[in-house]
Parts: sequence; C-alpha cells; structure tokens
Amino acid sequence: MSHVTEAVKGEAQAKPFWRNQLFRLGLLGLGIGISLGALFLLIRPFLGPTEWHGMEIQSTQPVNNFTLTGPGEQPVSLIDFRGKVVMIYFGYTFCPDVCPATMVELRDAMDILGNRREDVQVLMITVDPERDTPEVLEEYLAHFDESFIGLTGTPEELIAVTAPMGIFFERHEGSAASGYLIDHTATVALLDKDGKLRLIYPFGVTGEEMAADLKYLVRE
Repeated sequence: MSHVTEAVKGEAQAKPFWRNQLFRLGLLGLGIGISLGALFLLIRPFLGPTEWHGMEIQSTQPVNNFTLTGPGEQPVSLIDFRGKVVMIYFGYTFCPDVCPATMVELRDAMDILGNRREDVQVLMITVDPERDTPEVLEEYLAHFDESFIGLTGTPEELIAVTAPMGIFFERHEGSAASGYLIDHTATVALLDKDGKLRLIYPFGVTGEEMAADLKYLVRE
C-alpha cells in the first residue's frame, strides 16, 4: 500500500514539473515569435513591395547615357544624376491633356516623399523641339515643381534618345487654336540609382502609387 501511495505522490510531483517546462517553452516560443515579427517590421521597408505599381523591367545594364540641352542652354547628361532615382517622361508643353495630367501625378509623388524627394529627379524630355525651348520648358515645369528639369535637343538627338527606350511620337495637324499636336507614348520610365531601367508606368498611375514604389527604391 505504501508503494502505491509513493507512486501516486511521485506522479503528482512530476505533473507540475512538466507543466512548468511546457509553460516555459510556450513563453520562449512566444518571445521568439514577437522578436521575429519586430525584426520583420524593421527590415520590411528594405525588401521591396510585394507588388510594384508599374511594369517591372529586369534590366542588367544602365540606360545608355545621353546629353541634351537643359535650363540656361546648358548641357545635361543622364549620368549627372547617377546616385538618384530618375523618372523620365517624354512629352511637350503644348499637350492639352495627358502631359499636364502626368506632371500633376509626378508632383504629387514628390510631395508625398517629403525629405526623400532629394533622392529623386524628374526629367521631362520634349518631343516638340520646334516650340519647346529650354526657357519654355523651364517656365512650364515650374508650374508643377521647380525641381523638375526639362530637356530638349535637335530632332536627331531626340531620336537617339527615344528610339532605344521604345518611345514613339508623331506630329499631326490640330485645330487653328491648338496648332499642330503630337501623338506620343505617355509612359514614365523609372531608373534606379545605378541608372538601370526598373519600372515603366502607363498613363493613369497615381502619384500616391508611384511614391509607394519610390519609398523602397530611394533606400537601395
């Protein structure tokens, strides 16, 4: 009888011990889970979004450098902006709708970035060199954001830039009020800090959506 009693006592003593061990293991697992969650939140901004808002381009080489005419008739080269994220839009100042709408979204993207806007440069390359002088471009872009830079060049220079990037543009007659108009590709090309083409935004992507992508790219 005494042996049975001692066995029962031993079992009763063993149960609290294992319960304590399981409780400790549970707390340890919970602590590890919380730590991993906090670590993920810290590194999440550096991993990139789960889905980009533009068409992703798997480019392994930087876009070919080019030099066009910028503000004050000064030469401006693409490589001048190495180390910054560059957003390139091909349009023209007499464009009645798509171009100003795109400029508004780019302005909004820069506003959302706040202090990180210094890591991004917006370039508008004209497809209408006949009317878009450096002065005209500078005045036009200042209405949206004074940091935007307008570039122009000879027709030959512009073809050398647009053709490799798949940009189409063609002049056609408009109304007496508008003068001639230009059909053109209305996308925004995004180059990373190494000058590689990373994203292409079709017309209609909002500034908020572009800013969401830029927040990751400026940290790279």
